[in-house]
Amino acid sequence: MSTISIANTAPWIRDKSLQKLLGVLSAGGEGARVVGGAVRNTLLGQPVSDLDIATTCLPEETLRRAKEAGFKVVPTGIGHGTITVIAQGRPYEVTTLRADVETDGRHAEVAFGRDWQVDAERRDFTINALYVEADGTVIDLVGGIADIENGTLRFIGDPEQRIREDYLRILRFFRFFAWYGKGRPESEGLKACARLKDGLARLSAERIWSELKKLLAAPDPSRALLWMRQAGVLTAVLPESEKWGIDSIHGLVKTERDLDWDIDPMLRLASIIPPNAERTTELALRLKLSNSERERLENWANTMPPQPEISQSGFAKKLYRSDRQGMSDQLRLALASARAGALEDNAAMMRAGHLSKLLEFLERYEKPKFPLSGGDLVAAGFDKGPEIGKVQRALENEWIESGFSLGRDALLAKIPDYTGKA
Repeated sequence: MSTISIANTAPWIRDKSLQKLLGVLSAGGEGARVVGGAVRNTLLGQPVSDLDIATTCLPEETLRRAKEAGFKVVPTGIGHGTITVIAQGRPYEVTTLRADVETDGRHAEVAFGRDWQVDAERRDFTINALYVEADGTVIDLVGGIADIENGTLRFIGDPEQRIREDYLRILRFFRFFAWYGKGRPESEGLKACARLKDGLARLSAERIWSELKKLLAAPDPSRALLWMRQAGVLTAVLPESEKWGIDSIHGLVKTERDLDWDIDPMLRLASIIPPNAERTTELALRLKLSNSERERLENWANTMPPQPEISQSGFAKKLYRSDRQGMSDQLRLALASARAGALEDNAAMMRAGHLSKLLEFLERYEKPKFPLSGGDLVAAGFDKGPEIGKVQRALENEWIESGFSLGRDALLAKIPDYTGKA
């Protein structure tokens, strides 16, 4: 058992509300420890967000003790032993120690217990099964500290058994590898994921997309995606990527770092699927993307990227008629691709420079407003209806082709030219 302490490196462990809650749940011979991601991330020197607590108290006892101590409590998952305790506006998920009695590949019937070893061994990966006492002492019952030090993501016990308990763990294997793993994935875990990938079909679309999105948000997901493809897992959940390939994500990640772009999971997704509007719509519906995510993918797929040597004025005209986000996504992916080839290809270097200027122009671009309205055409004698729309579009096209230079008076002067032509 580990004797490592994080008392001096984890300011959150000294939080008065947390200390009070741990004390309340540990009184009278019971026990309570912080578990999981907070411990893992502290040891990795990464930010901590959620704080989860494991306790020997039964759920009803957790409720009673927390209420009597003045905490707000919500029985969010009491059937599985989880109570949300809110202190000073911060939620803590408190879960009773448990063992899986029966699993169906996604959900488990559990039995509550008092054995910390059993509770640790039912979890997914060694790095997620670390506990910490109120005084900061880390409790490692499954070898998680060594795996953190080595950058190894390892299933606890038999990988195949862990996966059969919950097939979502296949995607979690690659997601956590993307965030915390080094070198190659642990071989037995990788083989088990490949063998059992058909079980992914039993998962809900929402859970699949949630895991993919978190994976794509990792600092560099490219190695994880490569191993997902090798194992057949990527094709199982994202068949659009099968013939398109994932090579372009390497250049995108490097460009993000070099140009200080924010990590953008949606842009990374676009980099590994074909820009086909029909297929992106099918993908969005299958994975149940949000409306805004679906629209963004569709707009990207429907936006034609600019020609290699388009002028700034020509780009302004194209941009006026395009979806701004779709064009931004197209430009960023094209720029990343050009930069990836620039070291060996002078033409790619020139293209990268040109695309950089177009992107700078887009980022400061403000869409001009067409000076005429339908009311202007009514005042000029046109009847309300389709006629006005046709004339207005024709005049707008003239205005665009002029480089947006035609003013209101010049456009009004052109109205007679369209009388009888609508």
